[in-house]
Amino acid sequence: MDSGALKAHRLLWVDLSEHPEPPDLTNSWEILVVSCLAEAEAILRDPSVMIGVFPLKHDLLSQLPTLERFLQQHGTREWIALVEPELLWDPRVREILRHWCYDFHSLPVDTYRLEVVLGHAFGMAELLMHSGMHCNSLDQQDPLTGESPPMDQVRRTICKVARVAAPVLITGESGTGKELAARAVHDASPRAGRPFEAINCAAVPSALIQSELFGHERGAFTGAHRTRGGRVQSAHGGTLFLDEIGDLPLEVQASLLRFLQNQTVQKVGSDHEEKVDVRVVAATHVNLTEAVKEGRFREDLFYRLDVLHFEMPPLRERDGDGVLLAHHFFQAFARDRSARVKGFSASALEAIRQHHWPGNVRELINRVRRAMVLCENRFIQPEDLGLEDALENTLPQASLEEVRAEAERTAIVRALRACEGNVSAAARRLNVSRITLYRLARRHEIPLQGQTAVKS
Repeated sequence: MDSGALKAHRLLWVDLSEHPEPPDLTNSWEILVVSCLAEAEAILRDPSVMIGVFPLKHDLLSQLPTLERFLQQHGTREWIALVEPELLWDPRVREILRHWCYDFHSLPVDTYRLEVVLGHAFGMAELLMHSGMHCNSLDQQDPLTGESPPMDQVRRTICKVARVAAPVLITGESGTGKELAARAVHDASPRAGRPFEAINCAAVPSALIQSELFGHERGAFTGAHRTRGGRVQSAHGGTLFLDEIGDLPLEVQASLLRFLQNQTVQKVGSDHEEKVDVRVVAATHVNLTEAVKEGRFREDLFYRLDVLHFEMPPLRERDGDGVLLAHHFFQAFARDRSARVKGFSASALEAIRQHHWPGNVRELINRVRRAMVLCENRFIQPEDLGLEDALENTLPQASLEEVRAEAERTAIVRALRACEGNVSAAARRLNVSRITLYRLARRHEIPLQGQTAVKS
């Protein structure tokens, strides 16, 4: 190929028969022939290989289960099956074609038709790759996906607070990713590589929270059959993340305050203290200032925790991040989806932009995962996400006259269909005269019997 020619598209040819025989395609294609799935796995590590072909013949039917697992693992590629015609009636083959293939081509190979199908598949693969490019270009080590100004500010703050050992308080609505932010603080700190212990203060019964945090001696209470360290001791040298700190019982708050002041802990049932080296990062959706005023949270503990403070922004304030996160989670949970589901439709992405997201990122994860499993189309639609109402405010509002006209047209078309085009029967069904029906049909440009077929 000369230097001025277009670069050939790379095509993986997976033929598990003893003698693979790929056809002679034009020089638009660079065919990579493999005869085992291990070789195919190695080639597919290269993201430039976006489409693949595999033959389905009688002598390969015993390998269908292995082949299907392979296709499931690489469902982001576009696959073309070359099928012996009589196998199209085999339910196992039809399931593979339905779930994992962009298209199929019946054998023997017609080179021209095959290249047309390959061209379409490659074009679709490129479109899908570029729609997810924004997401894939992010730093894969960055757990805080997002490029909005509020998230840029969060990252800058994390870099600053990570350098010191003072306590950090992270506030924000439920589902905004406070634990991810706490983990990012730990990973960017000198304590990275040491333990990161997380405990949800709201999830542990109040009778057990003291023992869970600080440990207990054998016999300290019913069921304490052996001495056990708490989460604080497990986090020695690292970071302790106290999620939902606002729900911590008042009696435990005093012990936590003593630990923060002295870096010492006392197990339940013990009479001596242990020295520990732990950095505390706390998070809450509760307004702690109000909780202090109401007597639900100790003021001295609040000031101990609120040395370094930042807030995780709600998703509705992160302009553009909703779409970015949707692509991110679509890739993260790729194993959950049907192979036919290739991404999001334009209307689904617009619905994501318009939705208010009261449940924040947690709600987005839930909606995307459900849509990936239940979607029956090639691209996820707003209704798959349960967001069809999100687009109502963005659509132009029809006038009452337009709504009436559309309803009238729909009623006429349905009546004509039900009566197989018989005008008299349709008029009786609509409770109007034949003359009126002819007049309405002309107004709405609906052809009647003797003209052309009724349009929908």
